[in-house]
Amino acid sequence: MKFAAKFSVSPNWLLLLNDIGASPSDVLRFGQLPADLFSRAGATLSPGEYYRLWIGIEKALSGQELPLLLAEHLSVEVFDAPIFASICSDNLAMALGRLQRYKPLIGPVQITLKTSSTVTELSLSYYGNKGVLPKTLCLAECVFFTQLARLATRAHVCPLAITLPELPDDIDAYQDYFGCKLQQGEQVKVQFSTEDAQRPFLTANVAMWQFFEDKLNCKLADLDQSAQTSERVRAVLLEALPSGTADIDSVASKLAMSPRTLQRKLNAEQQNFKGLLQTIRTELADHYLCKSELSLSEISFLLGFNEPNSFIRAYTNWTGLSPGSVRLQHH
Repeated sequence: MKFAAKFSVSPNWLLLLNDIGASPSDVLRFGQLPADLFSRAGATLSPGEYYRLWIGIEKALSGQELPLLLAEHLSVEVFDAPIFASICSDNLAMALGRLQRYKPLIGPVQITLKTSSTVTELSLSYYGNKGVLPKTLCLAECVFFTQLARLATRAHVCPLAITLPELPDDIDAYQDYFGCKLQQGEQVKVQFSTEDAQRPFLTANVAMWQFFEDKLNCKLADLDQSAQTSERVRAVLLEALPSGTADIDSVASKLAMSPRTLQRKLNAEQQNFKGLLQTIRTELADHYLCKSELSLSEISFLLGFNEPNSFIRAYTNWTGLSPGSVRLQHH
């Protein structure tokens, strides 16, 4: 799993903003981003800035349904290279596999795929965000995957089901667009029938894919070189916590370095292992307490604690609040 520290600002953003009627200057002002972001050569966004860009678009289009505007105006012309490469695939299943691999080049999103004989499901997870995700971002992702299938097949492909952390106010308009019910859950998920996932793309183009493949693979390889050590540690910890292997020796081993080298690299980034571990545990604990029905025992296990009382004491020490009181505030 690769995590990028920076994402290139594609010139296609300007085209898309123009098509949906959003003023670029308003978007940047509302998102608290540099006024020259879209005109600066080689401009990049951190994960936090990426989310602020979406917040800026939301505010610039206040009162309008941004995801539905994207559905109306999404076209090949506004696709970044990884997305354009995916539309050259044989079918949606292949396109999703390619997007799973190359999505880290576009934004702080990870795709997980599950396939059975009847259902092809993709789920999205986001990183680098300390607060609530921009409301329209999750919906826009679901719109994108649906519209990708429709554009490439020229058929009105409808998902079987869509799950969102927060349902839209105008839910009927979105259910009409998707052609399925929207349901609430912890993670963004889109399910397609495997039959639709295997439906041939009329845009399939092997020669075009071969043109993109080497360049995309080179960019993906660069992520390993450019990713900060703290981000790599974070990625390992997210996977290691439930297994109880979140100690510095285990993490350093997975990153192919000694614990001393790992701590030195973290110090160079003004970070330390203990602080990173506490931050990740706090973020995950907040998520589980506020967004799930997991018991304190289950949460303590997922965070790598041996028993619930250790988790309760630690969380209270971190935040000044007990896990039980935080849960009561959100349920």
